[in-house]
Amino acid sequence: MNSRDMVVGIIFLSQTALGMLGNSALLCCFIIAVFSGIREKPTDLIVKHLTWANVIVLCRGIPQTIAAFSQTYYLNYVPCKLALYFHRVARGVSLSSTSLLSVFQAITISPSNSRCAQFKLRAPGIIGPFLGLCWALQLLLYIFIPVYTTDIRGGRNITGIQDFGYCVIINSERLTSTLIVILIASNDIIFLGLMMWSSDYMVFILLKHKQRVQHIHRSLSPRLSPETRATQSILTLVSSFVLFYVTSIVFTVYLSALEGTTRWLSNIGVAMSACFPTFCPFLLIRHYASFFRLCCTSFYQTTRRACVVREL
Repeated sequence: MNSRDMVVGIIFLSQTALGMLGNSALLCCFIIAVFSGIREKPTDLIVKHLTWANVIVLCRGIPQTIAAFSQTYYLNYVPCKLALYFHRVARGVSLSSTSLLSVFQAITISPSNSRCAQFKLRAPGIIGPFLGLCWALQLLLYIFIPVYTTDIRGGRNITGIQDFGYCVIINSERLTSTLIVILIASNDIIFLGLMMWSSDYMVFILLKHKQRVQHIHRSLSPRLSPETRATQSILTLVSSFVLFYVTSIVFTVYLSALEGTTRWLSNIGVAMSACFPTFCPFLLIRHYASFFRLCCTSFYQTTRRACVVREL
């Protein structure tokens, strides 16, 4: 094993471990909340789906890491198809869930005299069906992945492939490849557009509210106002998402336009697609900081009561 493969393996291992740790912490918090009897907010269901999608995306880092450290590691025919297929599906669900989260927050904070206010009562009821629709849409959109995916042995004598170290994707005909790229890019652009629109709308509303109550904040405390902190949180989450995913989309389109790609180009694409799932839970943990404290307090109180009952 050369030094470059070792560096690639360390990068994938660190990225996967960090992302799994953060997403597992979020999932544990929600599990504790269920057992503690804490009432969940409508957005918690979106965050759960987003977290599970992030975990599936990060699972691809496991075979990538093993393939980097061991040059003789290959997936079989069927596992190879499933690994790449569900990675792409989960990546799409992560994008659509983040977009839905941003749109729902925009509807929630919209003024009562705005057009979005009429959806406030209906929005919590359509979150579940919309998430189910997102999974179904992504499952159908990426159905071509199993068709063009094969194992290393099946792709040895084929030109024009994307080599991931443990399995390969066979490039389709130019017309088919172009249509696939347009379809995938359109899906990503639509959800990114919704996310950016809703985030701009939220920032606009929060800044207007801040201007109205600015004299109150100035007289009460010199610290940042809640509106400013909320605006910064929204801008941080959306900016990081857009940065990582736009870069990933551009790189994916570039790889699809090539006749064949080397392993290191494919590794870069996989690492870039896992950037947001790795850092997303830490951004959400900051947003859910008070929720975490409440969960921990409730869990401690529940455990303490159970210990007292056992002693009695």
